[in-house]
Amino acid sequence: MKNKILKNSISVVTLFVTIIGFCQNKSSNTVSLDVYYSKIQAEKKPQIIDARGPEEFALNHINGAVNFNLESKDYAQQIAKLDKTRPVFTYSIGAGRSVWLADDLLKKGFKEAYSLEGGIANWIGNGKPFYANSKSKLTLAEYNTIIAENKDVLVDIGSIYCGACKKVKPVLETIKAQYGTNLKVIEIDLEDNPQFIADLKIIKVFPTLILYKNGKIVFKKEGTADLKKEVDVALAQK
Repeated sequence: MKNKILKNSISVVTLFVTIIGFCQNKSSNTVSLDVYYSKIQAEKKPQIIDARGPEEFALNHINGAVNFNLESKDYAQQIAKLDKTRPVFTYSIGAGRSVWLADDLLKKGFKEAYSLEGGIANWIGNGKPFYANSKSKLTLAEYNTIIAENKDVLVDIGSIYCGACKKVKPVLETIKAQYGTNLKVIEIDLEDNPQFIADLKIIKVFPTLILYKNGKIVFKKEGTADLKKEVDVALAQK
């Protein structure tokens, strides 16, 4: 009898936790690139908000976007310009500031607000239309040449404004010190190479690390977790 009561209690708790988790995920209103893009395409004049800082926005942004966030001095005035009855699309470098902004809009009575999963990295990294104030320093052809001419190549793709990307740098320095000229390390930032990242069409989030061995991708991972270990294991294989 006690076991039955215990099992029922566990089931209730599990269901309760599942519901809480579902609600928390749903409240963020973060959607995939496909959903985000299709909803934007359905609007004649989509309300797109870049929730990054003004210096980031000046370097690159989604076509048609305006720039402000929760910390903007004119936040209230910017909100007043929007139509609450129509969807609002927010994005940032990842899904931090844009999620907070989308949630705040919903609290203020907006009918729909969506944050882009993966942020600007996902948008540009999958070749969607964007504005950039400069050309890329690296071309896809040059990149492919580097991959072809080096046996082992580790590529770090990110942004100078990405907090998680900064955590990659110390790990890369350790890897460089260990392997020296035996491993070619390439560091690519969105700010210097937006069109290249768009042409590559394999980036969904910053940072993304890619290891090539003899011209083939050994792994493509997001973040620094176990990066050093995975590089060591991959390069130890013949």
